[in-house]
Amino acid sequence: MQDFLSRMHVARAISPQAARTDNTAIVSQVIDLAGYNGLVFAINIGVNTDTNATFAVLVEHGDQANLSDAAAVPDAQLSGTEALAGFTAADDDNKVRKIGYVGPKRYVRLTITPAGNDAGNIFVDAVALLFGARYAPTPNPPV
Repeated sequence: MQDFLSRMHVARAISPQAARTDNTAIVSQVIDLAGYNGLVFAINIGVNTDTNATFAVLVEHGDQANLSDAAAVPDAQLSGTEALAGFTAADDDNKVRKIGYVGPKRYVRLTITPAGNDAGNIFVDAVALLFGARYAPTPNPPV
């Protein structure tokens, strides 16, 4: 079947959590792209009550399952930019950001790093939408 559901897979990247006031980076699960051509991270942003907070996004990839060889993804292997996937307290409440990966590595992860987050009351989460399945249909529910 050629419908989207049968050709994509959804994976948990970041479970819902509040950004910490010590500005600790929020790091996703390592996503395994075996059998897929790429992925899109969808980042859910809650209400940001801290007027100074900014959140930078970084996508890393590598060949090791634990990403011990992690390297920043070159811009040419991203769909969209990390800057556009980032967000601030100014006007980004209750929004969704996205960034895609189409690089050659098998493993990918997303890191969201807050700065100036004194209140710590913004909740974020992310899912990875893997696309271009080599074999369809993909499992439902996802494994």
